[in-house]
Amino acid sequence: MSDEHDLTNAVSAQADAVLYPTDDKTSKKPTAGSIHTPAHRTIIPKHSQSARKQVKDSVFCHLFQDKRYLLQLYQALHPEDIEITEDSLTNITLDNVLMNGQYNDLGFLAGDRFMILAESQSVWSVNILIRALLYLMETYQIFLSENGADLYGSRRVHLPKPEIYVIFIGSRVSRPAEISLTQEFFAGEACAIEAKAKVIYEGLTLDENGKEDIIGQYIAFSKIYDEQRRLHGRTQKTIRETLRICSERDILREYLRICEKEVTSIMSFLFDKETIYRNHDNAMRKEYREKYTKQAQQEAARKMLLKRKLSVEEIAEYQNLTVEEVRELEAELLQNV
Repeated sequence: MSDEHDLTNAVSAQADAVLYPTDDKTSKKPTAGSIHTPAHRTIIPKHSQSARKQVKDSVFCHLFQDKRYLLQLYQALHPEDIEITEDSLTNITLDNVLMNGQYNDLGFLAGDRFMILAESQSVWSVNILIRALLYLMETYQIFLSENGADLYGSRRVHLPKPEIYVIFIGSRVSRPAEISLTQEFFAGEACAIEAKAKVIYEGLTLDENGKEDIIGQYIAFSKIYDEQRRLHGRTQKTIRETLRICSERDILREYLRICEKEVTSIMSFLFDKETIYRNHDNAMRKEYREKYTKQAQQEAARKMLLKRKLSVEEIAEYQNLTVEEVRELEAELLQNV
């Protein structure tokens, strides 16, 4: 078991080194009005999650940690803001603050706007709004702490204006353009708290030239990956075909060309991780079955011994135990008489 855990840690460390290398030159001391973002961000998937989801999650985070694409993301959401620059953006993505341990949520400051983007996979769930709300509260707590806000003082503290978006990878069908906490969870009744999120679907994020913007391209990348994985499984061919098709269709072409090595590493390492976790789960299940099968056999043997109708040898044969094991059970019963 320890060897398997060592291997898991080794794969995780290698993946993290490729995805988010530590660079002392990029570490900056937080200043007033900003939230410190560590230069090294660790993404370690839970073994209960599939590689299908983790690959897209990690590409999502890796893509938008680059301010070139983060700026494109903001401009897709606020095309009217023509004065925003890369220097105006501060990535404040959090590490492992959510109950389910997912890392595909993105937070950043754009001027006095606090933007949260939560990615939802092909299975629709309004619970993603709760996830985004928890993310918002955690980030506000950090913001207030970093800026020395006095919540017990008489002066009103400053908070950036929040905006919550949900990127949905599946088909829209009849799903709403906006989801509301009170509408979804409290039947529209007013309560002490409200939160709303705009939902972004494929085909709704076109630029002025009629081309999918950075959000639409990410959604398209995710769907192409799903399709190739269904065809080729968790193989290198899935990775190659996903990158090839995206390049041919001009989907995240620049990013995938510049970061081809990193993206390939993301996919490869996460495939390896899933294999490790799957083998670990299988071993644990086998151990569980063997443990409780043995206990059931021993309990049945005890009952047979108490009835005194069969010999030790016969009980051992019926319960698939050794004669020595049955004799030990018999001795225990005699001691308790």
